[in-house]
Amino acid sequence: MSEKIKVILIEDEDGNRRSLTRGLSRIGYEVTAFSSAEPALIHLREHADTALIVTDLMMPGLDGFGVLRESRQIAPEIGVLMITGHGSVESAVDAMKNGADDFLTKPVDLFELRKRASAIVEKRMLSRRVDELESRLFEKFGKLIGRSKAIEAMFRQMELVSQSRANVMITGESGTGKELVANALHENSPRSKGRFLPINCAAIPAEILESELFGHEKGSFTGATGRKLGKFELADGGTLFLDEIGELPIDMQVKLLRVLEQREFMRVGGSETIRVDIRLIAATNQDLEQMVDDGKFRNDLYYRLKVVTIRIPPLRDREGDVPLLAQAFLDSFCRENNRSLMKFSPEVLRALVKQPWMGNVRELRNVVESLVVLTPGDVIEIGDLPDEYRGTPDSAARVDRSGTEGPPSTDEDEPTTMDEIERQAILRALDKTGGNRTQAAEMLGIGLRTLQRKLKDYRMQGEVDE
Repeated sequence: MSEKIKVILIEDEDGNRRSLTRGLSRIGYEVTAFSSAEPALIHLREHADTALIVTDLMMPGLDGFGVLRESRQIAPEIGVLMITGHGSVESAVDAMKNGADDFLTKPVDLFELRKRASAIVEKRMLSRRVDELESRLFEKFGKLIGRSKAIEAMFRQMELVSQSRANVMITGESGTGKELVANALHENSPRSKGRFLPINCAAIPAEILESELFGHEKGSFTGATGRKLGKFELADGGTLFLDEIGELPIDMQVKLLRVLEQREFMRVGGSETIRVDIRLIAATNQDLEQMVDDGKFRNDLYYRLKVVTIRIPPLRDREGDVPLLAQAFLDSFCRENNRSLMKFSPEVLRALVKQPWMGNVRELRNVVESLVVLTPGDVIEIGDLPDEYRGTPDSAARVDRSGTEGPPSTDEDEPTTMDEIERQAILRALDKTGGNRTQAAEMLGIGLRTLQRKLKDYRMQGEVDE
């Protein structure tokens, strides 16, 4: 049997104290009740694992403000639910500003009491789990956060792979955090004292990509006013991360294969052979096997790169990780924006968990950052969420093929595959941004090239107009 959640109740009126005790006990809490604050705080010092204090605001001796202040010194993570008379609501609001989690007015509705108490306990326990998880994972994998079976399986694979010299292929949808995984592998490898150099193959024009990778000599081409060291040379002794490897032109694929096989290369315009000791990690959100079949990616390079493959699961397959990630992002952005720590209402957390997150962790991160910037209060309520995140995906307005919102669909129109859900999400984003592809890509948390490629596929299938 699991240990009961411990609650301290402070209420100076005997009848109210008995009623509140019964109400909280009905949901399985272990309630210890007191008529004044001083003995309750003594009890708290001896039972610091108490999850929640429910306290009256106006009491003889030490009042609710004093309980809030003293209890947080004894047990900083404890939840505090304040109870006040109708005439003291303003004081209860002040208590909230000073760190109380919530308040109720008298006479207390027991159903509402149980609901509010459960929400506070759930959030405090979640916060504690986040802290415990972060302390465990940050020792090993830095900024990666997760406790789902899918992500923990990936962590176990990373522990084995990080110690090897093998080339690694990281696969996963856009926004899943492929560079974070690559960096974590480097930081936990024997090469951790060397450099970790990332390069996005899709972000560099093809005509200068060779120079970026291998460097060039002075005068090797117009504008080459001096010698430049390439990423392979700079990463010697460390790790080179090639993101979006599927965007690498065929001619560069040939040169990359030679470097991987011989561990040597020449700078552009140079005659000196340069040997390097690097570990290569590549990443893609494309189907490289299909690209090999289509003649767009070299078969020999594909197998040279994927000695070990690490697949990052999409956020929709990481049950339980959304609240952890959302809370971590919330705390981080509050610090960055010099705001007091904010919190999500239970309704907001439920809404976030129900989203498909086609843009994965990047999309969730962007949403939380916007909430920190735009929410005026310290509690993020359901009304603070952008319209498209307030309801479940099934209840959202559907988008027809022309990109305009239509009435809710019938069961026959419900998306039945992830590709269909993705298509509707893209069209809905384009509609909301007035067709601005850059803004739509940012809203979805995907790259502009990825969006353009998908729109091209839809046009080929006759699903959207040019």
